[in-house]
Amino acid sequence: MEMNIASFAERVFEAASAAGIAPAEIAYTQSEAFSVRMRRGDMEDYQVSERLSLTLRGRVNGRIGTSSTQALDEESIGLLVRGVAESAQLIETDEQDDILPPDERYGTVCNDASALDTLRAEDKIALARKIDALMQNRDPRITPDDTVVASADEVFCLKNTLGLDLSHHSNMLYAYTGALAKEGDRAATGFEIRWGYSLDAIDPEALAEACCQDALAKLNAGRLKSGTYPVVIRNAAMADLLSTFAGVFSADNAQKGLSLLAGREGETVASPCLTLTDDPLMPWGLASCPFDREGAATAPKKILDAGVLQTLLHNRKTARKAGIRTTGNAAGSGRVAPTNLYIVPGSLSLEDMLLNLGDGLYLTEVSGLHAGANPVSGDFSLLARGFLIQGGRIERAVEQFTVAGNFFQLLRDVMSVGADLLFEASPIGSPSVMVRALNIAGED
Repeated sequence: MEMNIASFAERVFEAASAAGIAPAEIAYTQSEAFSVRMRRGDMEDYQVSERLSLTLRGRVNGRIGTSSTQALDEESIGLLVRGVAESAQLIETDEQDDILPPDERYGTVCNDASALDTLRAEDKIALARKIDALMQNRDPRITPDDTVVASADEVFCLKNTLGLDLSHHSNMLYAYTGALAKEGDRAATGFEIRWGYSLDAIDPEALAEACCQDALAKLNAGRLKSGTYPVVIRNAAMADLLSTFAGVFSADNAQKGLSLLAGREGETVASPCLTLTDDPLMPWGLASCPFDREGAATAPKKILDAGVLQTLLHNRKTARKAGIRTTGNAAGSGRVAPTNLYIVPGSLSLEDMLLNLGDGLYLTEVSGLHAGANPVSGDFSLLARGFLIQGGRIERAVEQFTVAGNFFQLLRDVMSVGADLLFEASPIGSPSVMVRALNIAGED
């Protein structure tokens, strides 16, 4: 019979102690996911899923073993304890993640909306139907593609025999839709996504209109001549680049020789107008949590402050090697990862940035990030879309070109930062930025 997490943890700790495992720690995650997919009036897919995972760690004869289960029953208790004892025997390194008591205090954060806890499946399906219906008959050149409405809910708990007892609940709702625009022999696709913490946070009309306009704006895209262009990078595209290269700010990567920022704390590594923040206590942030996966208290920190590298991101293991305190960025399984990572916005509107650009390129989309980007060297060569800018105004859409550069050089070449900070259903966000120059391979 399944137990609740509190009684299960108590039973596991009793069994672990009897087996000579001390201290011991449990990490528990329970998540629920819902999604519905509509396509031109038909429901094509409907999914509801639940997932439970529990990991027990414990020290045995100076080594920490680990074991996991997906069931909270009596049989799992014995399997977990034996698994920890057996895995501890296989450990050959002294560099292990400790099990520690709680920190003195933890911050508070909310990214758990009660409105979503009571939202019915019928309400989400109705939202998907409405968006799908709005996409139809909107413009004779538009053919709607998929519309998806989905929600996610997660509870994460950490408990150990040293007094640690932490729990955090988060949820969110999002919707996206796509469209194909066709005129003569030309075609283009559009895509738009919205997210939030209530049904009212997603405006079906605005979502449908933005998606259709995205597709139509690309419909008569032309080619771009090869060359070096000053560029404004749209917020969503800059967030994609930041997400791809976020690993360079990891102390774990730096200590393994996989980041060119290793040992450069205190140096100017980016433009003076660039400040990069990791904020795990951001209200309604997608990755907000008052503690990390090791139970360390989290706090906002500036990674870059006016271009100067202030800190890399640490868990306890990397912090111990560096002789400093953890930054609270343990992501589990020894990994280090950002939480809500973003470039601090400036004061310029996108229109002002394009006017300041004069003649150049407005880069709106990049693709092929996994194949075309080297997260160690920072080099990238990516398929891209955008708009040719002349006299500070959009002249026409451009496509079928490659944008190439280096992420570290890009950070140094940022000339201004916009006010339009965007988190596009991701905990990594950015405003639009203007960059001195990028290399474009288009037509000769």
